[in-house]
Amino acid sequence: MKLKKAELKDFLDSKVTLYNHPKFIESDPIQIPHQFSEKEDIEIAGFLTATIAWGNRKSIINNANKMMELLDHSPSEFIMRHQDSDLEKLSPFVHRTFNGNDFIQFIKSLQHIYKNHDGLEVVFAQHAKKNSLQQSIYEFKKIFFEVPHLKRTKKHVSDPLKNSAAKRINMFLRWMVRNDNNGVDFGIWKSLSPSQLSCPLDVHSGNVARKLGLLKRKQDDGKALAELDKALRRLDPKDPVKYDFALFGLGVFEGF
Repeated sequence: MKLKKAELKDFLDSKVTLYNHPKFIESDPIQIPHQFSEKEDIEIAGFLTATIAWGNRKSIINNANKMMELLDHSPSEFIMRHQDSDLEKLSPFVHRTFNGNDFIQFIKSLQHIYKNHDGLEVVFAQHAKKNSLQQSIYEFKKIFFEVPHLKRTKKHVSDPLKNSAAKRINMFLRWMVRNDNNGVDFGIWKSLSPSQLSCPLDVHSGNVARKLGLLKRKQDDGKALAELDKALRRLDPKDPVKYDFALFGLGVFEGF
């Protein structure tokens, strides 16, 4: 499907309007952080949910709800105040290759970030570049694993400087930074701008982007993300990742 730039923009903008809508929340993992109203609860619930956001969406939502249950539906308080004995109940948790040991490690690392680095927003904002947060994600991973950690858990935080598309963290950043005025994305991180975000690139958005001529690279990796970023910034430099709704919606809901 080859459209001129103006036609392509109109087509994608119409799909953004269609999918960037509160109805989207009902079938999307973003519903988990929407259970909370405090900033820290929203960002912690969002980060943990995004971490396990691969595979079947129903099972992602079920397991993310289980995570919140295990954290007594107060993720921030649990992270800041838990005793070691409180962590034992997390050990049976499993979502695909993310297990209870990984979950416990994430709780310890998040506590480190809130106690010693002023929280998730500060860590991601520190190394932000004008048009990219990929360096921020790399630096975040280093800080996240400053505490004693299991080697196996490191694979659950992507590293864009190793050519990862870092889909799940880019999705989490979209949730936190982008204020869509439609009640889907939260826009609670004011120190970053939507213009710095990257599209969460996965098999659905990648395939649709290729069909629309936004992406040539075959793999869904860091290089493909850079290429897609460029194309989306040409369509809207201020809010390029709004097109995630269009690409994802076309792929998942319309089988485009």
